Amino acid sequence: MKLWLVIVCVGALNYCSRLSFIAFFANRSMPPLMARALKFVPAAMLTALIVPMIVAGPSGSGVQIDERLPAAIVAAAVAYVVRGTLPTLAAGMLALWALRATGA
Repeated sequence: MKLWLVIVCVGALNYCSRLSFIAFFANRSMPPLMARALKFVPAAMLTALIVPMIVAGPSGSGVQIDERLPAAIVAAAVAYVVRGTLPTLAAGMLALWALRATGA
């Protein structure tokens, strides 16, 4: 029962926090500086999620360089040149699989 109560409370808090932001800006124009800053939020969040998975060792044992880092560099290069999601994912996964297959 405690688990369900926690799930419901966290869901309600999440919903209220999102609703408050939407309700606050419903009838207002967003300041230009804030609108410009919000454009960088998705890239910053994605970077914060991906970089630790690439460089962190098992169980947070520090930095570990393995085949994930070169594959991420290949994917970043493809993303910079092509600017497409599917080619970036394909190039990164192919590089990762190729590096794992060769044992590099």
